[in-house]
Amino acid sequence: MQLYNTLTRKLEHFEPAHNNEVSLYSCGQTVYDYAHIGNYSAYTRWDTLVRVLQESGFDVKWVTNITDVGHLVSDADEGEDKLQKGAKREGKSAWEIATFYGDDYVAGLKKLNITEPAHLVKATEHIPEQIALVQTLERKGFTYIIDDGVYFDTAKLGDYSKLTGQNQADLKVGARVALNQQKRSPADFALWKFSPKNQQRDMEWDSPWGKGFPGWHVECSAMAMKYLGETIDIHAGGIDHIPVHHTNEIAQSEAATGKPFSRFWLHANHMMVEGVKISKSLNNGITLHQLAEQGIDPLDVRLLFLQSHYRSQANFTMDGLRAARQRRQGLQAFADLRFQTIEAGELNAQSFTETRDVMLEELRNDLGAPDALAALSTLAEKAQTYLVGIDATQALTDFVNFLDRVLGLKLSASKNITDTQKQLIIERETARANKDFAKADELRATLEAQKIIIRDTSVGSIWSRAF
Repeated sequence: MQLYNTLTRKLEHFEPAHNNEVSLYSCGQTVYDYAHIGNYSAYTRWDTLVRVLQESGFDVKWVTNITDVGHLVSDADEGEDKLQKGAKREGKSAWEIATFYGDDYVAGLKKLNITEPAHLVKATEHIPEQIALVQTLERKGFTYIIDDGVYFDTAKLGDYSKLTGQNQADLKVGARVALNQQKRSPADFALWKFSPKNQQRDMEWDSPWGKGFPGWHVECSAMAMKYLGETIDIHAGGIDHIPVHHTNEIAQSEAATGKPFSRFWLHANHMMVEGVKISKSLNNGITLHQLAEQGIDPLDVRLLFLQSHYRSQANFTMDGLRAARQRRQGLQAFADLRFQTIEAGELNAQSFTETRDVMLEELRNDLGAPDALAALSTLAEKAQTYLVGIDATQALTDFVNFLDRVLGLKLSASKNITDTQKQLIIERETARANKDFAKADELRATLEAQKIIIRDTSVGSIWSRAF
């Protein structure tokens, strides 16, 4: 399997470090508001990674997180915690905000048919691990304390900027983060933030340095190492994580252990909306709830995500979403052929085996989902034209199950139509043969009301389920 490693800036052959077991950590959602399609597109990318690894015979231990404390509104470790900000916005406690939007985020993952990770972990449930990591860094001389917290001294780590490729000496004050006059370097980052004096936060804990809360970056390192070990195989996230969050994760983790934190770093590009970057000021962070109000199935959204490569800048449009829905309808019609193969169909078992192999090759080549889908569409269109021979029924069924394993579109969930519906199709064919087209149209309408689509071919009527 080939994956593009941000750390080395090249495509590399991937094998897990230990036997057949892949350790994977991906950055999850900060649950202070509804997750938008840009967030969910990244999670779908990593779900595809998990599915392809599993299909390739690997055992995958996937850990992803819920950030429910410590993510401040700026990369400068200044401003409000996003959970506290959400609490003020809605007149609730930070804990209530975290529970509500955390539950909603997880519900969205299920709607998109995201594989359930081995561990879905919350920052607030791993405060002792985070404190222990900061203590280790303190013992090793990588920290210093200023008025607002405990900070990591990036000057103590010679290769701090290796993920970005930027020379640390080239960091300009204010170019990446605003300058805190007490910080030794603009790149230094908070490991533990002190609670404001004379103010009680909703979320704060006792620590060796006083009451406060962990920095955003330390949570991922602490939780990844707890569940996956000091060196993991793959760490994934968005490209916006590269310059700050992931760079800081590497710094604190490797300073603490003296070992590489992750062998591979994968990053998903942005999802644009109508060609514009998602931003709160534009209010264009479309949610699954908003799409549901327009009758959009989350699986249409999933297919839209799969139609672009994870390293390309994808663009969400309603026209594109409608096209994805139509494409999924065509794939469902293809899957439904497994219930109605014919004696002399031109597609045989080899057709499905060959396409499966091509799709796997594309998916194993840095998750080439668009090219894999292109191969699938070619076969699906051919099957609709030439139909499938009865001797290939099992091969088609196996292929549809394969599609569900790697694409997650639930194509195999559809069932055969009832005997009553089959009888309606036969009656309609009889009406057409007798040139009673009014009766035939009436029967077609009856079937369509039951979400059964009829397509007439030279060998009879072929049905598929409508969404």
